[in-house]
Amino acid sequence: MPNPTVAPTTAERVRSACAHAEQAVLALPGIDPTPTSVHHLRQCGDVVIAVPTASMAAVLVGNSGPGGAAAVLELTDHAPLPLREPVRALVWLRGVVRLVPAQAQRALASAVAKDHPHSALLDIGHTATLLRLVINSAVMADTTGAESVCVDQLRQARPDPFCALESAWLQHMDADHGDVVAQLARHLPPKLQTGTVYPLAIDRYGVTLRVEGHDGDHDFRLPFSAPADNIEALSRAVRTLAGCPFLNGLRRI
Repeated sequence: MPNPTVAPTTAERVRSACAHAEQAVLALPGIDPTPTSVHHLRQCGDVVIAVPTASMAAVLVGNSGPGGAAAVLELTDHAPLPLREPVRALVWLRGVVRLVPAQAQRALASAVAKDHPHSALLDIGHTATLLRLVINSAVMADTTGAESVCVDQLRQARPDPFCALESAWLQHMDADHGDVVAQLARHLPPKLQTGTVYPLAIDRYGVTLRVEGHDGDHDFRLPFSAPADNIEALSRAVRTLAGCPFLNGLRRI
């Protein structure tokens, strides 16, 4: 049996969820939430957001002056598999949003592109406008509940080192390694072993399985015996947890 659960901190989970999130909306008082085309949580702890230049959000923030406007950015982390309930986590980042000065828009877009290449950054200065959200508080919710994170912890945290590879790994496990998933499922409590099992998440500390049963969806975390520091160690940890350490490993992504 694996060692007692060791998992990423809540701040690290927020970082990873924000990196995975393909959808986000910016909520401002008095207007409907505005979808963002870019949302990048920087290491300094603020968020660079792109919204349509003609949107009410851009106009409202632009008219708010140097003090900015109170706002909440909601980010949605979806599983990379076609699950019955695809949302893995929600993150709410609350703070003050300000318009990035016109003369700094392109320079900031270029800086963001170094860490977060995104085609929508090409629209900055044309049909999209950059905003900057200075975070006051952060909350993350998933099937385990909701937890808040202090801003200092968020600034110090990093995403999981395998964050960028996780979607490809999970899709590969589901499509090509049903035998490994079935072996992992042997660790589930008996009452969960009658449902359909999918790999929901993987990080340096363990694997989370999603069980779709007749009584609803259940998530169950399987920790590794030790954190994985590289791709080879991660592949070996998954195979060992599955009880087949000499099985041909998951292909390197």
